[in-house]
Amino acid sequence: MSSKTANNSALIGIKVLDLSRYIAGPFCGQVLGDLGADVVKVERLDGGEEGRRVGEMIDGETLFFLGANRNKRSLSLDFRHLDGQALLRRLAATADILIENFRPGTLEKMGCGYDVLSAANPGLVLVRISGFGQEGPMASHACFDGAAQAHSGIMTLTGQADGPPTMAGVFVSDYSTALYATIAALAALQARQTTGRGQVVEATLMDSALSMLTTQIAESQLLGIDHTRLGNRDRYLAPSHCFKSRDGKWVYIVAGNDHHFARFAEAMGRPELTEDVRFSSFVARNAHVAELETIIDAWGLATDAADILARLHAVGVPCEPVAEIPDVIANPQLRHRGQIADVPHPSGGTVPVPAPAIRMSETPPAVHRGPPALGAHTDEVLADWLGLGDDAVARIRASGCI
Repeated sequence: MSSKTANNSALIGIKVLDLSRYIAGPFCGQVLGDLGADVVKVERLDGGEEGRRVGEMIDGETLFFLGANRNKRSLSLDFRHLDGQALLRRLAATADILIENFRPGTLEKMGCGYDVLSAANPGLVLVRISGFGQEGPMASHACFDGAAQAHSGIMTLTGQADGPPTMAGVFVSDYSTALYATIAALAALQARQTTGRGQVVEATLMDSALSMLTTQIAESQLLGIDHTRLGNRDRYLAPSHCFKSRDGKWVYIVAGNDHHFARFAEAMGRPELTEDVRFSSFVARNAHVAELETIIDAWGLATDAADILARLHAVGVPCEPVAEIPDVIANPQLRHRGQIADVPHPSGGTVPVPAPAIRMSETPPAVHRGPPALGAHTDEVLADWLGLGDDAVARIRASGCI
């Protein structure tokens, strides 16, 4: 946890309403909170957002929820209650950013479409996160990360060459969408400095997944090349693969350009490989990748992992061990940079999570608040954002909407 406080943060004074669930929306809100924004998570009264019920629990809170909701306050509200919808409009009238990832059209059905919200708050930035967009033939499709990976082509490109389509091991569509949404929200705030007006920004799981296809679309459309799964091979550089060592460990090595390959061959004690016509150029190595990997496999199986890493690090060839999660937790570089943070748990104690992934010299992101218990800050937020006293809050509470 940073020694800096929220008062040192880049987004101090920015108010964010986070109405989102699961990963993409909440993680967007968390990044804004890490950067110092006052993020209020607005959750349904009956149990809060769905992420509170996903996965393993620690003292009544799921690790899934704890991983995407630090640096937020929680306000519980009945979205279907007319008074609750009116209260949401009042909160949005004082906000800088509102994040939502409901099914397209849901916000409008609540009387909270952007036309309504921006009439009361022209500077509001509405961040809309969805699977496929607010309009179009697939807009109504429900979508989770795996569906976006499947429909974008990522799943076709992932896995062993002779195996089935495979999901990435982490939620790449969700997290990339969260980051795109964050970038767009910050850009909209900057544009507001000039125009005085907010705007609607969209990020979708499908579009985010598509953005990671690098050359695949052009190769298919222009060259008729439709790639499929290559296992752990890089599509563009050879050698680039996981190799097993004599002591049974796996090491990932990428030495695809001529400079790195010459150093790699020398480190293996096989400098003559650079003169072999099969391996003497970038194009040749790609064409004969299986033969090259057979040579490297034999060397790897005769060499301990620590020796492989020491030799290749010494000559500047990119390589790292394939780490299991306990290895990641113990990684000295991550420890040196403080990349595992202990965040407060609502019931006490702490939970280890990945720390903010960016550094800023003057206004560093920080973990200054743990994930909130459901509705823990309802009265506090209504007082801070709307200036409501105890009696006014009591009347709202009596209506049953909070």
